[in-house]
Amino acid sequence: MKNIKVLGSGCANCKATFARIEKAAEEKGVEISLEKVEDMADIMSYGIMSTPGVVVDGEVVNHFVRATISFGQP
Repeated sequence: MKNIKVLGSGCANCKATFARIEKAAEEKGVEISLEKVEDMADIMSYGIMSTPGVVVDGEVVNHFVRATISFGQP
């Protein structure tokens, strides 16, 4: 299972990122733990200065851009 956190203030882009990850995981049949992180101190602890940010298994993999979500599958 992948542990994924969406870092953001709850803005439209943050909500859209959360929804896209949720939908992609469902479509690919990938089991994930998905969490919203909205506390600014927590967000800044990842070195993120602009949101949304995406953290997978403790590693920042994306911030402030629309990423393709594939979960490593074709």
